[in-house]
Amino acid sequence: MPLDLGTSPSDSADRASADADVASLSTPLGAALWCARRGWPVHPLAPGRTTPAADCHDCRAHSHPPEDCPCIPAGRWCHGIHCATLDRARIAHWWERQPRSGVGVACRPAGLIVIDVDPHPAAPPAHDRLLPGIHIPESVSLSGLRNGFHSLALLAALRGQDDPAKDTTTLRVRTPAGGLQLWYTVPRDEVWRCSTGSGTGRALAWQIDVRAADGYVIAPGTTTASGTYTACSPVRGPVPLPGWLAAELERTGHRAPPSALPAATPVPGRARAAVRAAEAGRAAAARTLATLLSAVLDCGAVAEGAGFGDRLGRAAFTAGGLVGAGRMTLADAEHVLLDAAAQARPDQRHRSMRIVRNGLAAGSRRPLEVKVRP
Repeated sequence: MPLDLGTSPSDSADRASADADVASLSTPLGAALWCARRGWPVHPLAPGRTTPAADCHDCRAHSHPPEDCPCIPAGRWCHGIHCATLDRARIAHWWERQPRSGVGVACRPAGLIVIDVDPHPAAPPAHDRLLPGIHIPESVSLSGLRNGFHSLALLAALRGQDDPAKDTTTLRVRTPAGGLQLWYTVPRDEVWRCSTGSGTGRALAWQIDVRAADGYVIAPGTTTASGTYTACSPVRGPVPLPGWLAAELERTGHRAPPSALPAATPVPGRARAAVRAAEAGRAAAARTLATLLSAVLDCGAVAEGAGFGDRLGRAAFTAGGLVGAGRMTLADAEHVLLDAAAQARPDQRHRSMRIVRNGLAAGSRRPLEVKVRP
């Protein structure tokens, strides 16, 4: 029997269309166009990897925020989800240039939220981390729990619901590692935050990741070094996020009010002071640094997929340029960068320190020419 896409086809014409759609997932370009037809903006992933394709050489050398990038309006890929598009001609051009690129779907503009189930066997966590916010007595044995499939099934059972991993009404994508991604739709004016189920912060359940606003999900048909992301049969479009899952996500802090949009995240006071000290708030380079620091802080609104390392590296490179030009001391630069990084990713102190010091060292070798407005 042919595979099914969206609602079940009722005649031969619909079945032929469904078969053609499924066949289109066999190539990266076909998968990208398949997504675009559904209104899901896409961007290239590095060939064989799960991360966005690298920015162009000029953008890597001269850091700037995505909104100031000349590549994106010119139709080139740059800055990951920020260049995601529905333009089929642009998509065809991108994947013709790099046919092995994977396909990333920008979740928020696509109106998508994806529940990502980790299959890797591991010893269960502490009782209070298995299902955050749900009390599990210490007397209850967790010895039978081994992965995200178990924790998601347990959450559903406690709520009297069917196991979402077995929901054949929505698009389900099998990952190369044997995990499962459950795709759902949400209104585009709602903001749902990303999270990881292995961290100590926001989480729906142990070994359950959430792909949402300011993040991306890997489209079916994408092949990495580990294998191919494959749509499960029957292949269907995503259905609206079930009410009980929405309630659980809201309970665990995944629903963001409009005031919590990443773009509204302020630069911390110490960061503002350091930038003002650099050029009294009047230099173009100092204003750029302030913008880049805001971009670092934006990462605090999502657990992953926000490009934290890249954003912090850009800010550090720019700050290094100010240091090299004698407009900022190295101590002030390191302090303001680590302060912003600590607010966005408090659990990545050592990684942040490495990124900051490498970026400052590289930037200081290219002093910024600072022009002060009269």
